[in-house]
Parts: sequence; C-alpha cells; structure tokens
Amino acid sequence: MTLSDQSDDLGFGIDSTATEVLAGIDLTGKLAIVTGGYSGLGLAATRALAAAGARVVVPARRTDVAREAVAGIEGVEVEELDLADLDSVRAFADRFLASGRSIDILINNAGIMATPLTRVGPGWEAQFATNHLGHYALVNRLWPALTAEGGARVVVLSSGAGETPRINWDDVHFAEGYDKWAAYSQSKSANILFAAELDRLGRAAGVRAFSVNPGYILTPLQRHLAKEEMVGAGWIDEEGNALLPEFRAPEQGAATQVWAATAPALETEGGSYLQACKVAKTFEGPEDREAAERLWALSAELTGVDAFGKSE
Repeated sequence: MTLSDQSDDLGFGIDSTATEVLAGIDLTGKLAIVTGGYSGLGLAATRALAAAGARVVVPARRTDVAREAVAGIEGVEVEELDLADLDSVRAFADRFLASGRSIDILINNAGIMATPLTRVGPGWEAQFATNHLGHYALVNRLWPALTAEGGARVVVLSSGAGETPRINWDDVHFAEGYDKWAAYSQSKSANILFAAELDRLGRAAGVRAFSVNPGYILTPLQRHLAKEEMVGAGWIDEEGNALLPEFRAPEQGAATQVWAATAPALETEGGSYLQACKVAKTFEGPEDREAAERLWALSAELTGVDAFGKSE
C-alpha cells in the first residue's frame, strides 16, 4: 500500500474523528480487515474506511448480528471468526488466503474486558486468549497476504491499562488468584508487546505495526460490567450517561486506529504506541525488547503458529 500521496495533518488529536482523519484520502483498491468491525470502535472504523473507498472484511463471531450492523455500508463483507477458537482462526485465514487477495490494513480491534473467569481452548484465560493469542495467530496465518504487495500495516488495539507492559510470566492464564482487571491489563500489555515485536520482525517485508490506546469510550466492550460498578467508579450516572470528561464518542475513539493504518508520517514510527493521533511511547529499550521477544516465543509455543519460525 502506497500512502505517500496522502497529506499529513498533525493537528489531529483527542477530539478528531475517524472521518476527519481520512478526509481527502482515497483508499480505493485497498483491502482492510477489521476484527469486531461491526460494533463500537470497530464499526466506526469500518464506516470510515469504507467511506474512503476501502473494501472492508469484518470477521465476526456473531455473523448475523454483524451483517445487520453493517447493512447498507457499501464495500463491506462479513466472515465468520471466533478469536477464542484457533480452529476458527485457521479456517478464516485459509478461506481468505484461498481468495488470492492481499491485505493493506489489518486492524485487530475485537476484544473482551473484565470478564468473569472463563476458560477457552486448552484451559486458557479468555481475555489473554481472545485479545492476544487469537490475534497473534490470525496475523501469523495471514502473513502471506500481508506481505503480498508490501507496505501493509497492522494496528493492534490496546488501552491505557497496558502503557507499562506487564506479563504474569509465572501464571499467564491465572490458574491461581484470578482478577478480572489484572487479566485485562495483561492482555492489553500483550497487545503492545506483540505490535512492537511484529514491527521488528516484519519491517523487512514492508509491514509496519502499531498499538493504539483509543481512550475512554462507552461501547459494548463494557458489557461484562454491572451498571453499579460503573456508577461506583464514577464513569456513568444512574441513567447511563458518561460523567468523566475524558469520555469521547466511538467515532473519536476510532480516529487513532485509522490514523495508524494510513498516516504517511508513521512510516518510520513502526512499533510505537499511539494515542490521540500522536506517538505516545516507543518500546525499543532492552527490557521491552526482551519482554516482546519472550511473549512472541510463548505465543508461538501456545498456538503452534509462527510465520518467522518453524512452528506449525
């Protein structure tokens, strides 16, 4: 994907919308995949990318709900994918690769937050499995399509909870002492470290990767939280209205991910952690590099997939 013909607007910030970020940008002929692109931030990104001319593939666990949500958006197709099921990830990737199409943009947007203790696959903790391992396997299985034409970008949705990445190496699946917020924070830390290592490994093939903190947005991501918990935290009032001044609309929350996917200014900033359409942090220090490499090795071992190694 060649982005040099796009104009940079360094004035983008926390109040910018996905539509504003893509104003004047022609993505005709480009293909984007947005996991979870039928709800919340993902739907806002899907709409903006499609409006800019991109063909958008929306992998979804609930395909009926997804098709209803994107109905009427030209250039969008829905495919079945359950990120918590590695067989489903393999099947989606196999179908896509068989189509012979290349990928210009892959936004790993889908996720779950603060869930009750849930085990998936071979007993994996669901937030780590869904938010990180499923996306890790997806990217690695789609690698031939990401490298087919060069210049692809991979965007991984993280959060403020992962700005200082921490992985519980001794008990990554919380066999003991499960805490829903600690598990969520770990999965978001993994998103950051994954993007950093993917960029390091993939840049020679022309693929750049970024992690993104979308900010405070009320979306279905909070579906596992009781209203009382969010009221007690000061997020919302009894009627469900946002109280924190930091809260933004989904279209604003999606701005940084579409900026990460298209901005020419980022062609030399791969591996960075972005927020409010700015580079907030890089992860090139020795401790971050060591953690990123360790996470990649662990992910390859758990999933059996590594586009850069010998795992299957």
